[in-house]
Amino acid sequence: MVDMITMDLVSPEKLLLSADFEMVVVPGAEGDFAVLAGHSPVTSSLRPGVISIYENDVEKDRIFVNGGFVEVSNDKLTVLAEEAIYIADLNRADLEQRIQNATEDEEDAKDDEVRRRAAENKDHLQQLLDAIG
Repeated sequence: MVDMITMDLVSPEKLLLSADFEMVVVPGAEGDFAVLAGHSPVTSSLRPGVISIYENDVEKDRIFVNGGFVEVSNDKLTVLAEEAIYIADLNRADLEQRIQNATEDEEDAKDDEVRRRAAENKDHLQQLLDAIG
C-alpha cells in the first residue's frame, strides 16, 4: 500500500477539501513542488497556479489557487488559499467572454483607478483561462 499524505485546502470562506492522496503538486513561490508522505517540513507562499492531485500515479483533480500559503509537516499538507476553484468548474467560452468584457472596460476607463481594477480583473481571468490549458 502506498503511503498517503493528508491535504486540507482552506479558502477564506470554508474548508474546501480534506482527504488523503498519494501525491500533491503545488505552485510554490519558487516553483512547483511535489509533496508525498514523509516530505520534509516546509512553509511557502503560493503563486497563482494549479494544484494537481494524484492517486495511483494518475492526476485525479486540478484546482486553481490565486495565491496563499502552504505548510507541510508530519505527513500533512495544509493549503491556505486566497481563492480556490476546481478547474472542472471553469467554462472556456464564459472566461473568454469575460476577458473580452474586461478588456473593453479597461479601454473605456475614465480614470487610472478604474483602468487598474479592470486590468487586474482581466489578468485574473486570463490566469483562469490558462489553467484550463
